[in-house]
Amino acid sequence: MKVYLGIDLGSTTSKAVILDAGENIIGRGITNTRANYEVAAEIARMEAEFNSRFSLLKSRLMQEQNGSADWERIFEALESRFHFLQFKIRFEQLLEMMLHNSRQLDPSADPAGIKSLLNGIQPEILKRIRDRFFTGKVATSSEFFRDLFSSVYLHIIQDEDRSRFDQLLALYDRSITPVENKIIEFDFDALTREAIQLLAEEMELPEDLIHAHLDEVAKLSLEPDDYIGTGYGRQLLPFEKEHIKSEILCHAMGAHSCFPQTRTVLDIGGQDTKAIQVDSQGLVTSFQMNDRCAAGCGRYLGYIADEMNISVSELGPLAMKADHEANICSTCTVFAGAELREYLNLGEKKENILAGLHKAIVERAFALLARSGGVRNEFTFTGGVARNNAVVKYVGQLVTKNYGEIQINTHADSIFMGAMGAALFSARRNKQ
Repeated sequence: MKVYLGIDLGSTTSKAVILDAGENIIGRGITNTRANYEVAAEIARMEAEFNSRFSLLKSRLMQEQNGSADWERIFEALESRFHFLQFKIRFEQLLEMMLHNSRQLDPSADPAGIKSLLNGIQPEILKRIRDRFFTGKVATSSEFFRDLFSSVYLHIIQDEDRSRFDQLLALYDRSITPVENKIIEFDFDALTREAIQLLAEEMELPEDLIHAHLDEVAKLSLEPDDYIGTGYGRQLLPFEKEHIKSEILCHAMGAHSCFPQTRTVLDIGGQDTKAIQVDSQGLVTSFQMNDRCAAGCGRYLGYIADEMNISVSELGPLAMKADHEANICSTCTVFAGAELREYLNLGEKKENILAGLHKAIVERAFALLARSGGVRNEFTFTGGVARNNAVVKYVGQLVTKNYGEIQINTHADSIFMGAMGAALFSARRNKQ
């Protein structure tokens, strides 16, 4: 079948989207961006391919069964078990690397004791991760191998043996990068069959029917007829020049494809913010970007989360509980962190501090919007930060305050807009 690939190599996450010949999304893939950009792009592409195969398999089963089974629920559970099995394979490689590195420790660090401790906590780490996957507590669009492992590992080693905490943390830091930067050729057919087996232990499944279609879908070629790369790190992609396109153009096209009446797009990504004006065809008429400072972007939020010792996903919900916004004056990430600590020392509630920080992010973005031409017609908010409910709240408030009652759009695929636009450019140039 004809398919088209778009890859958005961002500073914090790398995304991939696969479209069919009708320009419908059949697959999405996302991973954290590594020091090795080529690996990040390939893993995102591979995840999009796996997601495409699940989508095609589900579509065929739904057509044959005519809605007699709850395929949405079945495939949500099936994919979560598939991702757990992927995690397990990479986890085994990480543990092997950590055990190898433990043998290089100075004898005074008791390498044998550390090895024994690592082997001892292995089953508990895997059990806790398995429980998170199997109960739907893992968000595959935002939690990656590094995040999942470290969140469980750090808690376990702190409870297990505090005297070895620093050694075990250093061992993890030394081992994670080479494992994370290794491409694993996962066998879709074999892992899916194993995932079906796991799921069949929990619910009634028409296994024979699923396996019959799996045979065909697993062998289907999803080699893209064309592809385009974009994003913050696009020049580092292993693509020829004709397969690279500006992230401004791709984000605009992606937003326009979801909301054709859009004339203004605000994209807040990991490293930069883009205010874009588009025409009726989704083509860019003007734009503004922030400077090199990451204040007001995803990395800024990550820095704040680290300062408060919470996850990025907790920031928005906490800020929504504020009774007022603390006044954050600084537009610099480092200085904003200093303001945060000062407010905490003065006894200010963290919810109010976070509300002030979120409002400051949006105000910074709106200065870019004003320079790009303001907000016209429908306004579409994209990028990973568009999933933060507190940022969405302040975006809505400032649009209404400055430009009146204007339609404001967000989309479940907001983080994939750049990759989607790239895939669309790829598909459409092949129809010319």
